[in-house]
Amino acid sequence: MRTTLLTAAALLALTPAAFAATETYTADLKGASEVPAVDSKGSGALTATYDTASKKLTYTVSYKDLSGPATMAHFHGPADAKANAGVAVPVKDMAPATLKGEATLTDAQAADLRAGKWYFNIHTEKNKGGEIRGQVTKK
Repeated sequence: MRTTLLTAAALLALTPAAFAATETYTADLKGASEVPAVDSKGSGALTATYDTASKKLTYTVSYKDLSGPATMAHFHGPADAKANAGVAVPVKDMAPATLKGEATLTDAQAADLRAGKWYFNIHTEKNKGGEIRGQVTKK
């Protein structure tokens, strides 16, 4: 009986992890996706993973050919591809060519991410409202 209770307790302790999942998201960043569109030779790509158990979003963004150095970058939402929205998650560490970071999302933020209501935006001095943008979608 004692072994059965210990086994049951161990299984219950593992249950949340059994339901955890890692989701992958991507975005293709370009000036034409800005609202309004921006004439830019810049481009970029975002890859992100969201861990449903820890609620942690981890991302990497590579970019090139902007009109100048990137000054800011953010996840924005909720918004569809034709609308603008406020900052949902700011990028803390700006670096040339590649941005990396992580954030713990609220339930509402996670719901917007999963619904395709987030976009990623990189800003420059010339294009203060954003130079390249891409809608974040589940892969």
